[in-house]
Amino acid sequence: MNTFFVDLHIHIGRDWNGKPVKITGSKSLTLSNIFKEAANRKGLDMIGVIDAQAPAVQEEMMDLIDRGQAVELKEGGIRYKDTVLLLGSEIEVYDAACSGPIHVLCYFPTMNRMRAFTAWLSQKMKNVNLSSQRFYGTARELQQYVKEHDGIFIPAHVFTPFKSLYGKGVKETLREVLDPDKIDAIELGLSADTDMADLIGELEPYTYVTNSDAHSLGKLAREYQRMALKALNFEELRLALHHQQGRKVLTNYGMSPTMGKYHQTVCAKCLSPAEVSATQCEECGSKKIVKGVKDRVEELKSSSQKKERPPYIYQVPLSSLPGVGMRTYEKLIDAFGTEMAVIHEVSQEELTTVIPEQVAERITAMRKGTLTIQAGGGGRYGRIQ
Repeated sequence: MNTFFVDLHIHIGRDWNGKPVKITGSKSLTLSNIFKEAANRKGLDMIGVIDAQAPAVQEEMMDLIDRGQAVELKEGGIRYKDTVLLLGSEIEVYDAACSGPIHVLCYFPTMNRMRAFTAWLSQKMKNVNLSSQRFYGTARELQQYVKEHDGIFIPAHVFTPFKSLYGKGVKETLREVLDPDKIDAIELGLSADTDMADLIGELEPYTYVTNSDAHSLGKLAREYQRMALKALNFEELRLALHHQQGRKVLTNYGMSPTMGKYHQTVCAKCLSPAEVSATQCEECGSKKIVKGVKDRVEELKSSSQKKERPPYIYQVPLSSLPGVGMRTYEKLIDAFGTEMAVIHEVSQEELTTVIPEQVAERITAMRKGTLTIQAGGGGRYGRIQ
């Protein structure tokens, strides 16, 4: 069994014609640039591009394959150098059973399966060329299609206040909206960790994944996991998500929940902390209060799970550490190859041959989870102090 670094939630900002796919995504976030960033700088072994339902993205993918720069694997996935890309799509569902819109991730093993999904979606979606578009059907109907066509179904960033399963989608239980037997994993998102999710008893059967939800190249591997797989392909991922035949998630790496931009309840206008029961901000008088993930989890809490989970290691992107500006970041990559190598493999002594000792100490503190953090909320990320 081998170990690999995996980030399953990366957006496409622009297609190869320069047209937007994820409108809020960076213009440099193209398919070719994602491949290069993941393979050459981040050190990711497997990535999920979740705007692959867009026809122009598929065209660019096929062009890379036709020119011999990428290869489609019979076990599912697209190989570029030493990195394998999985074809995914983020879909917004807001059917009659939902209390609010939810985002879900649908992955398919082959280009043919994804193209068929695009054709099906075009009858149930206004614009398949854009990311995270509204699906005009039920969540269970979408799940059924994914399962019938050998796909993987994962509810996305399930605790964020907007457009997520527990944030707005359901009042109490996922069964209000989804078939629990057709869920392959649960994506935690940037404002929750394993311990928080484990307070909700109905999540006990599922593997947790931690992904970047990258809207720019620099955000790749903002959150990720280390997996035990025999090889890099779609079917190996499926086995790992269901903890079968020795395949599994070994470690989740993600930001401390306090770093998440929706962790605490705050005033939407001035971002001052607020009580979850507040009807008006004590600082500015605004009546718009954004309920934080921490308080939402407390509302949903049932009983603590006893399931043994992989460790959840608190990290931040290397470039987010104080003292790691662009010039320092480039020095580290030039010296040690990839961000994964800097974070996981290079000793503090080796780091100090390239960067100041104080910065090397911060990288070591990040590995140990001992950074001091000011909590985020209301759309503002927490900060390292």
